[in-house]
Amino acid sequence: MKNTKQTISYLLSPSKKTFDLSWYIDTFIISLIALNIIAIILESVKPIRLAYSSQFQFFEVFSISIFTIEYLLRVWSANQLPKYKKTFWGNIKYMFSTMALIDIMAILPFYLPIIGIDLRFLRILRLFRLFRILKITRYIKAMRLIKKVFSRKKEELTITLIFTFFLLLITSTVMYYVENGVQPENFSSIPKTMWWGIATLTTVGYGDVFPITAIGKLLGGIIAILGIGLFALPAGILASGFSEVISHTKENNKYDICPCCGKIH
Repeated sequence: MKNTKQTISYLLSPSKKTFDLSWYIDTFIISLIALNIIAIILESVKPIRLAYSSQFQFFEVFSISIFTIEYLLRVWSANQLPKYKKTFWGNIKYMFSTMALIDIMAILPFYLPIIGIDLRFLRILRLFRLFRILKITRYIKAMRLIKKVFSRKKEELTITLIFTFFLLLITSTVMYYVENGVQPENFSSIPKTMWWGIATLTTVGYGDVFPITAIGKLLGGIIAILGIGLFALPAGILASGFSEVISHTKENNKYDICPCCGKIH
């Protein structure tokens, strides 16, 4: 049983060798995910959906069958991973990991109507099919690199987001008191004024709500300039994170092991 779990865990892990069985499984799963995204896009075109509805349904059932088997095997063999080595509780812990949640969300829309969930929610639930594209992050090196960057810089990014929220709240509150008297409809409350704050801080300048008083225009200009600098912060943090992760990866791969003699070069 243990050997079987080890084999399953190896086969479902991202392949490090080209053209072994694990590589073929990776390629098949990636191709199936890509075809599912194409199917979701094509199915939204009414003439195509009506002409090939049975083919779309067959492909959906086939894909769900593969993704369900994959998910169950991953949960069953999760004990082979160091983080989930405890029997049963390790499997439960794995089920709440990020990638396992993505896996279950990718197949959930298919099963919920079957077990009696109100069909009026079906259109909303079908949006979860897009989670299938996130499954591909398990296999693509670039996506794993992005995940590492966000993991390393999560504290800095969180601080930036909190600061952005505080600035949005302060600017929207001030603008509400400045403009409410002359534009009671556009600046009727602080939550409604936040739409203006978001459009200004992100320098989108949507144009449906704007200040008309002299003080409001001055404040709006200052906030727009602050917005340019504010949204440069996460860009700088992410750029720094990418540089660190890429440098670290290159350092780790600087020495290659010869597959023939086993010596380090």
